[in-house]
Amino acid sequence: MALEITDANFEQEVLQSDKPILLDFWAAWCGPCLAIAPMIEELANDMEGTARVGKVDIDNNPGIAAKYGIRAIPTLMIFDNGEVVEQMVGGNVRKASLAEKLNSIAGPTA
Repeated sequence: MALEITDANFEQEVLQSDKPILLDFWAAWCGPCLAIAPMIEELANDMEGTARVGKVDIDNNPGIAAKYGIRAIPTLMIFDNGEVVEQMVGGNVRKASLAEKLNSIAGPTA
C-alpha cells in the first residue's frame, strides 16, 4: 500500500528514506490522478522491500507541492538519498517503466 506523505512526515518518510521512493502528487478532483491511482497502489505492493511508493495530496499538503514547484498533476517524482532523481508529469506513464526506473536506482538487492 502506498504511504500517505504529508507536510508533517515528508522529511522522515522521504528525505531520510533508506530506499528510493516514488511520490505521486495528486488531488481528488484530478481525473488523470484517479486513473493512475490503481497502478500506483500495485507498484507499491510490487516494489515492497526494494523501493517505497507514496502519495501526496497537494490540496492537503501545499508545502511539499510548493517546495518542489508542482504546477501540474499528476506529477511523479523519484527521490534517492533525499534528492529528486527523476520527474514525470502527466498520466501517461507505464507501471513497467516506473518499476524499471526504481529498480535501477535501488540497485541489486542483497
